Amino acid sequence: MDKETLFQVFTSKELRRKIFTVLGMLIVVRLLASIPVPGVDVLRLKSFLASNQLFGLFNLFSGGSFSNFSVAMLGVGPYITATIIMQLLTMIFPVFKEMYHEEGEAGRQKFNQYSRMLTVPLAMLQGFGFLRLLQSQRIIDILSPFDMIWNMVLIIAGSMILMWLGELITEQKIGNGVSLIIFGGIVSGAPQKVWQLLQTYDSRLLPTYLGFLIMGLLVVIGVIFINEGERKIPISYAKQVRGSKMYGGGSTYLPLRLIQAGVIPIIFAISVLLFPQFLAQILTVFHIEWASGLQDLVSRFYASKLIYNIAYFMLVVLFTYFYTAITFDPSEIAKNLQRFGGFIPGIRPGVSTAEFISKVVNRITLFGAFGLGLIAILPNMVQAASGISAFSLGGTALLIVVSVAIETMKQIQSQVVMREYEV
Repeated sequence: MDKETLFQVFTSKELRRKIFTVLGMLIVVRLLASIPVPGVDVLRLKSFLASNQLFGLFNLFSGGSFSNFSVAMLGVGPYITATIIMQLLTMIFPVFKEMYHEEGEAGRQKFNQYSRMLTVPLAMLQGFGFLRLLQSQRIIDILSPFDMIWNMVLIIAGSMILMWLGELITEQKIGNGVSLIIFGGIVSGAPQKVWQLLQTYDSRLLPTYLGFLIMGLLVVIGVIFINEGERKIPISYAKQVRGSKMYGGGSTYLPLRLIQAGVIPIIFAISVLLFPQFLAQILTVFHIEWASGLQDLVSRFYASKLIYNIAYFMLVVLFTYFYTAITFDPSEIAKNLQRFGGFIPGIRPGVSTAEFISKVVNRITLFGAFGLGLIAILPNMVQAASGISAFSLGGTALLIVVSVAIETMKQIQSQVVMREYEV
């Protein structure tokens, strides 16, 4: 963001109001993250999170709320899971696909409403699964039925408040609310990570620390490259004569980004990786015969860092393709180009154009998806090799922070440009 844009941001009363509104909501989110649910051994909980890579990642996405056992311990996880399920349904049921893609803004609002409704039962299941897990690890005392219900009500209420705040932030149009809530949680934990590093500093490991620093810089560069990288497809417009005037005849390009989905695949992958743990905990309540075997299998899966990282990588790649397929429709782009007299040189308008765009998107998405997955797991693999846990979550955290920062700056710049045109 250049100095002129920054100056216009602070001189525009409306933009200042929006920015301070978003900051105020993020402060409320952090306050919710500090309100604990009673009856937990915080030291034992933090020790458990430090020894479990997956739940450490979940704590990252909850902005540290889980390590505090706060009323917002689930973060925006249930809402994200609900969104995943609803978008999967668009591939199974035509009615949801039509609602999301063809009914315009009204259809999307209805689609989002269903996602909000689905968030409640998912928050209930996740909250119950976590409480049972913490009881089995003796991190919290065995709860009576009344205490269990009361704690679940608090946890569900915290998740719904975060979902509401996220949507209010999105309405300000200077960033995605859910992403900014996760961003705020990661940034708020940065001082603690730095302090942890300083406490564990050992001069004999200086080359290792320098290696982490270099890797962090490489991750930042890689994230910027993947976010900003695009394939430009040339577009030409046919000349049209209307009355005595001639229109069109110009040329431009269609920018196709390497990653259409941003950091959403990372968030989706973590939500899916957490699901087996929730399922195993819920099944053990009903004393199903094979539940203990499933619980043992899930525990061994999470304990194996190699298998976990392979699964994490594959899920990031798959969800990158999935989310791109949901949000990017080559047929619709081809129709719009044909409607306005545009065409790709050497490609027939219509179906051939849609097939060409689809082929290009699949190729560049493959490159972007593998890059995204590699950035996500590389720091975890290095941490496993070095044995230093201070920056074990650095790759995922940097990935989200840099991506959200870039996207937010772009939206702020678009707001500035829009006001310049209005003037």
